[in-house]
Amino acid sequence: QVQLVESGGGLVQAGGSLRLSCAVSGSIFSINAMGWYRQAPGKERELVAAITGGDITNYADSVKGRFTFSRDNAKNTVYLQMASLKPEDTAVYYCNADINSGRAWYTRRDYWGQGTQVTVSS
Repeated sequence: QVQLVESGGGLVQAGGSLRLSCAVSGSIFSINAMGWYRQAPGKERELVAAITGGDITNYADSVKGRFTFSRDNAKNTVYLQMASLKPEDTAVYYCNADINSGRAWYTRRDYWGQGTQVTVSS
């Protein structure tokens, strides 16, 4: 079984910073890709940033230059450093991982964390 546990959300004023963490644990053979998504009230979940197995990082246009996605492979942990936060960044942020728990193709699955609330006040 694989678990993703997020932390680091909270309330911050506009212009402030937060760092989210996502720790991955459990039966992991390989991590194919990881990403951060967010969902604001009344809106669909959207991709914020993602990193592939080739270490290519993609960002949503709305966060480019403000958010930084990084990873610590030794700790199986990824981070989302958020700076210059805006009220429109308010959302529940979810960590996502595409993981093989074994060598076989059928062990590949998508996993989600429980989400962490980020609220940016104006």
